[in-house]
Amino acid sequence: MIPSRRISAGSFVHPPALPETHAGRDTIFALATPPGRGGIGVIRVSGPHALDAWKRVVRRVGKGRGDGKEYGNECVRAGEMVRCEVVHPRTGEVLDDGMAVFFHAPHSYTSLPTFELHTHSGSALITSILRALSTLPRLRPAEPGEFTLWAFKHGKMDLTQAEAVRDLIDAETEIQRKVARWGVEGAVKKRYEKLRKDIIGCLALVEALIDFGEGEDIEEGVYDVARAKALELRDTIARYLSDNRGGEIIRRGIRLAIFGPPNAGKSSLLNFLAQRQAAIVTPLPGTTRDVLEISLDIGGMPVIAFDTAGLRSGAETEDVIERIGIQRASEVIESADVKLCLLSLPDLLSFSSSVTLDSQAMVGDRSPSTRIPPDVAAHIDNNTLILINKRDLAPSFPLSFSSPTTPTQPYLPSGLTANMNINPGRVWTASVLNNDGVDAFLSDMVEVLKERFGFAKGEDPGVTPFSTTSTGGGESDTLLITHERHRKHLENALAHLESFLAFGPNDIVLGAEELRYASREIGRISGVIDVEDILDSIFQDFCIGK
Repeated sequence: MIPSRRISAGSFVHPPALPETHAGRDTIFALATPPGRGGIGVIRVSGPHALDAWKRVVRRVGKGRGDGKEYGNECVRAGEMVRCEVVHPRTGEVLDDGMAVFFHAPHSYTSLPTFELHTHSGSALITSILRALSTLPRLRPAEPGEFTLWAFKHGKMDLTQAEAVRDLIDAETEIQRKVARWGVEGAVKKRYEKLRKDIIGCLALVEALIDFGEGEDIEEGVYDVARAKALELRDTIARYLSDNRGGEIIRRGIRLAIFGPPNAGKSSLLNFLAQRQAAIVTPLPGTTRDVLEISLDIGGMPVIAFDTAGLRSGAETEDVIERIGIQRASEVIESADVKLCLLSLPDLLSFSSSVTLDSQAMVGDRSPSTRIPPDVAAHIDNNTLILINKRDLAPSFPLSFSSPTTPTQPYLPSGLTANMNINPGRVWTASVLNNDGVDAFLSDMVEVLKERFGFAKGEDPGVTPFSTTSTGGGESDTLLITHERHRKHLENALAHLESFLAFGPNDIVLGAEELRYASREIGRISGVIDVEDILDSIFQDFCIGK
C-alpha cells in the first residue's frame, strides 16, 4: 500500500537522482485497457510533467453523492482515488466524469510521476480524451511497452521481470499465470543473479592469482578451488538447459497435432475439447482441407491443438486443395510438440467372412490384422499418443488386458505393437461421439504431458515455481527458462565455462577472460549490463498501454 502524503502542487520537485534521458524529458500517455466499448477505460499518463497535465485535465468534484461542490487541485494525495470531471485543457469542455488517481515519484510503476484516469469506455470518448492530452505541451503518445521500458530503465524491475509482465498479460491458463507471476515477483531474477555472482566469485579467485600469484598473500590450491567452482557452475547450467524446453513450451502453449486417416473423428475430438463447433464434421472424406488451430486449457496445461486434414495417399484423391491440406498437415505433425493419432476401430480390423466381431476374433489364426494407412503410420513413433475411436461400433470386442498391473490398458489389434514402433502405454480407446472413455483419456493425457515436460507423476505444476524432479544428477528446474533469449545466453555462458576449464594454470589470463564473458552472458539475461541491442526486440511485442 502506498503511504499517503500531501504535496503542494507548487512545491513538487522531480527526484534529482533520476538520469536526464529521453524518458526523463517526455511525458507519455496511452490507453491501458483494451480498446472498445466497455464499462471502464483506464488512461495512463507518466513523466515529469504528469502533475501539470493532472492540473489541466482533472477537475475534482465533491465526495458526497449529489454534492456538486468543486475541490481545488492545490494538493494531490498519492494513491488516493478521487471523483473528478475530465475536461479539455484548452476549451474547458467536460469530456466525461469518472475517477482519477495520482502516484508521486518514485512510488509508481515507471518510477516517474504518474496518474490514471478511470472513465467510461467507448471509442469516441477515449479518442476525445487522448486528443485532449495530445494538445498539452511536452506530452506524447506512448510507444509499445514504453511504460515498462521506463520501469526497467529506472531500476523498478529487471529484464526477466519485464518479460514476465508481458507473459502475465498473455497468460491463458492457470499454470501460465503462475509462471509469469513468479517472474514478476523476481523468482527468476534471483536464480540468474545468484548464478552470475557465483561466476564472479570464481573470477575473483582467478584474478587474485593473476595479481599476486600463490605466495605469502594467496593460499595454495586457490586455482583448484576456482576450477571446482567452475565445474559446479557448468553442471548447474547444463542442468538448467536439459529441460526439454518445458518452460518455453508451457509459456507459448503445447503444440498438439491431431492426425489420422479421413473420418477417424479428428474434428469431432477437437469440437469436444473446445466445447463448441469449432470444426465442420461430415461423413464425407476430405471435409477438413486446411489446418485448424485452437487454444485450449486441458487440465491446466496450455495446449494449442491443430486439427489436420485426413492423411491418405495422393492416388486416393484427385482434389488439388485436399492434397495441399495433406501436405500442410504433414508439416504441422512433424513440427508439433506432441502428436496424437486418431484411428477408427472398425477400420483397423479386418476379418474373414466367417468371423464375427466378438471375443472369438482373438482365437488362434483368426486374430484380426491391422490396416493402418502407410501415410498415417509414417508419422507414428514411440512418443505418439494413439486414441482408437468409435469403439461403440464394436461393443463386443474385448478392449482391455486382464493384467492387474495395467487394468485400463486397451487391447491392441494383433500386430499393432509388434510391427510398429508404438508404446502400449500411449494407446487408449474411446467413443468421441458418445463421450465414452474420452474423459479418462484426457486425464491420462494430462499426466503424459506433465511427464513429457519434466513434472513428477501426479505433481501440480502450479504449486511450486520450479519443478524439482529427480533426474539422477539433482533437481531439474523445468520452468526456469521461459524464453529462447535466456537459453541462448545460458548456452553461451556454458561454452565460456567449458573454455575456462579447457585452459590450464599456465593460461590463467585467458581463462579469466572466459569467466568474465560467462558472467556477462548471464548479466544480459537480467539486464544488469548494457543490453541496448536487445531492448527493442523485448518491448516491441507489448501493448501500447503497458
